[in-house]
Amino acid sequence: MNAQLLKLDKAGRPINWIGIQEAATLYVKDAVLWTFGNPEIVIHGGINRQTQMQSRLKFAPVIAVEGKLHKDAARVPHLTNSLLFARDHNLCMYCGEKFARSQLTRDHIYPKGLGGRDSWENCVSACRSCNNRKGCRTPEQAGMKLLAIPYKPNKFEYLALSNRNILADQMAFLEKGFSKRNRQFS
Repeated sequence: MNAQLLKLDKAGRPINWIGIQEAATLYVKDAVLWTFGNPEIVIHGGINRQTQMQSRLKFAPVIAVEGKLHKDAARVPHLTNSLLFARDHNLCMYCGEKFARSQLTRDHIYPKGLGGRDSWENCVSACRSCNNRKGCRTPEQAGMKLLAIPYKPNKFEYLALSNRNILADQMAFLEKGFSKRNRQFS
């Protein structure tokens, strides 16, 4: 079973995705404070000798756990090509065409050769053709129009980008934390 649960701190801030084994441990240790969504994942355990009943654990897709508040709950991990391409919906931000991830490149709007940084706000997905055409120039210098303003995803958006198999209740929870500019994320 490859299901992932969304783990939150006790204040309801997202921490990360966890697997069934870690979730089962949290449930058994009674460390789950509250849940969101209908239990969609059920695992079956062994048979009790005395009752002859099989044990079952039901998991809600979103769980808040006991423990300290996570200071890094607002921190977004480093920029990677796979997350960048997911943020940009596998579109070239210059020609607007959709491409396979293997056909996309990371373009620096303000080129690194001119002192540009490797950051969420300075990078977009670009097809190889557009990236080569732009070269070590800004879009204005190359006469190319940028189709979207790049942004740094918040933690809610990052978690949506980093999991390809999000359940409906998980997405409903995450969407509440999306920034206003990104309301039509999915």
